[in-house]
Amino acid sequence: MSEIATQLDALKVVPVVAIESVDHAQRLADALTAGGIPCAEITLRTDAGIAVIEALAKRADFLIGAGTVHNADQAAKVADVGAQFVVAPGFNPKTVSWCVDRKVPIYPGISSPTDLEMALEFGLDVVKFFPAEAMGGVRTLKTLHGPYRGIRFMPTGGISISNLPDYLSLPYVIACGGSWLVKPSLISEGRFDEITRLTKETVELVAKIRERI
Repeated sequence: MSEIATQLDALKVVPVVAIESVDHAQRLADALTAGGIPCAEITLRTDAGIAVIEALAKRADFLIGAGTVHNADQAAKVADVGAQFVVAPGFNPKTVSWCVDRKVPIYPGISSPTDLEMALEFGLDVVKFFPAEAMGGVRTLKTLHGPYRGIRFMPTGGISISNLPDYLSLPYVIACGGSWLVKPSLISEGRFDEITRLTKETVELVAKIRERI
């Protein structure tokens, strides 16, 4: 795994964030860091996404990724403003090729053996399993892992604190992506203390899961 993947593996949870204003960026990062997860995947689902990535990339204490990246042009834009890793909902060979050629860590979405064959072709050893719950959750992930034992996964989609243990108990899951930590309403309402509380709750759960595996 890359250095970035190793960091994600240590955190075990990647907050997936859709944020509407760059004005909230620093308080968001402060809240997540205070809770014990100094990391976020800022999606490009909002117009503020790239500006937020650029703002947070200046922080040495925070791991910042770009999510919902659909093409190579977007990958270039987020890399240019400092994104340390790229996450895509699907497997676009042009996007993956652009990132691989420039040594930008990318975790494309997969949901089938065909997707995993493409991942192998590009030399990837970590991919995003998406949409995790809609595609059959842990049961499907176990089936996919069978013939692809050299690949590790970052499940995202429908994951919450209630089913997080089911995923993290699998040794080939490096981390889970989730939006339950940072719902858009918590940001817009300025409830950063609640984001910190949810993050601490998640970190405590991750510690308990580690004790059992």
